[in-house]
Amino acid sequence: MHAQAQTKRIGQWLAMLAATLLLAACGFHLRGAADLPFKTIYLGFSPNSAVGVELKRNIEASGAKVVDDQKEAEAVLKVLADTRDKQVLTLNTDGRVREYALFQRFTFSVTDAKGAVTIPPAAITLRRVITYDANQELAKQAEEALLYRDMQSDLVQQILRRLSASKSAIAAENTDPEP
Repeated sequence: MHAQAQTKRIGQWLAMLAATLLLAACGFHLRGAADLPFKTIYLGFSPNSAVGVELKRNIEASGAKVVDDQKEAEAVLKVLADTRDKQVLTLNTDGRVREYALFQRFTFSVTDAKGAVTIPPAAITLRRVITYDANQELAKQAEEALLYRDMQSDLVQQILRRLSASKSAIAAENTDPEP
C-alpha cells in the first residue's frame, strides 16, 4: 500500500516536472515592463483621471519619467477623446433589459519634443457585455464598476504596447537617410 502511494507521488512529481519543462521550452515568459522609446513623457490627462493615474504608474514602473511640464518631455501624449457608454444589447419577452454592452472609447496621439507626430491619432475601443437582473440591482452596479475597471486596465496595457511599438518606428525613421 505504501509503495503504491510512493509510486503515485513520484508520478505526480514527474508530470509537474514535464509540464514545467514544456512551458519553459515554448519560450513562455511573463510580460515585463514596457520598453519605451523615451526617457520622459508628458501625459495630457486631467489630474483626476483614473486612466491617467494608472498609465503614469505603469510608465514609471517601466523606467521612464512622467513630467508635469510639456517642454521638459521627450514625448507628449495628447488625449483626443475618452468616453464611456452603456447600450441596451438584448431585451426579454416582457421588453425589459436582459443585457447591456459597456463601451470605453479612447483616442490619443503622441508627438516628440519637436512636435513631429510619433503616433498619429489612434483609437482604442473596448467592449464588455453584462447581464442585467432588476432583482440584483446593487450586485449588477458593482459588477459594472468592476468591468469598467477591467477595461481601464486593458486600455492602459494597450496604450503601453502602442508606445513600445513606436520605438521601432522611431528607430526606422532615424536610420533611414533622407532624400
